[in-house]
Amino acid sequence: MKFKTIFAKMTVCSLMLTALFGCGQASQTADGAQDTQSAQTTELTVFAAASMTETLNQIAEDYKTVDPNVSLTFNFASSGDLLSQIREGADCDVFISAAPKQMNALDGSLKNDADKNPDGLDELLDGTRIDLLENKVVLAVPEGNPKGIESFDKLADQMGAGEVFLAIGNSDVPVGQYTRKIFAHYGIDEQSLTDAGVLTYGSNVKEVTTQVSEGAVDCGIVYATDAYSAGLESVDEATADMCGQVIYPAAVLRNSAHPDEAKAFLDYLTGEDAGRVFESVGFTPLA
Repeated sequence: MKFKTIFAKMTVCSLMLTALFGCGQASQTADGAQDTQSAQTTELTVFAAASMTETLNQIAEDYKTVDPNVSLTFNFASSGDLLSQIREGADCDVFISAAPKQMNALDGSLKNDADKNPDGLDELLDGTRIDLLENKVVLAVPEGNPKGIESFDKLADQMGAGEVFLAIGNSDVPVGQYTRKIFAHYGIDEQSLTDAGVLTYGSNVKEVTTQVSEGAVDCGIVYATDAYSAGLESVDEATADMCGQVIYPAAVLRNSAHPDEAKAFLDYLTGEDAGRVFESVGFTPLA
């Protein structure tokens, strides 16, 4: 009887130890799974100019083989809209703008320059700002070029005569700002064209490109890369004298939740693999 009691107690203890060991293993496994899951879901938020949509989506697919533990989430919009979102506190790890102006407004090294950084912001992680790419501004036409548009030179005369309907970017987005430099180069009065009903606008370069693709306008001023991606014909390319260089700067944000991963991705964008993707649509890598 006593032996049975002792045996029963030993059995109970054995079961308790097994349960405890099993719980310990489950906890360890759970912790391990959590760590693995955490590594797999390190999410980088990249704010990028709308003109980079196709190339960065392609690069994101390629980057999965480089670092499968990093997930890239893109916010594509006009550089001006992206700047406003960052100013308002939006979470962003990497910012790529379609012009230096928007990056300058966040650059602490320029905080004493009221023209470039009017709010004195210091939002860029030190040492990470680079000039990543160069693009070109082109005059794009719908399929078949119904109005026979040939060049910026002739466009100025055709618009003055009210013969063509042109799509351009708003003044607060880089492609629109480059366009206004072209207008200034030719002495074109934007307001008179607006009054004549021969101008229409887009809030970013993709909207302008879409209007041309759909034949809603006779031509549009867009980036070479957007014309390429949309399969549009570019009949002329603006020179640096007409609108300056089209530089795309990039940087890691100071408040990035994952600065090391963000810097690694930015480094990848300067490499040969990403460079081939950029070049395939008309960008010129600079970094």
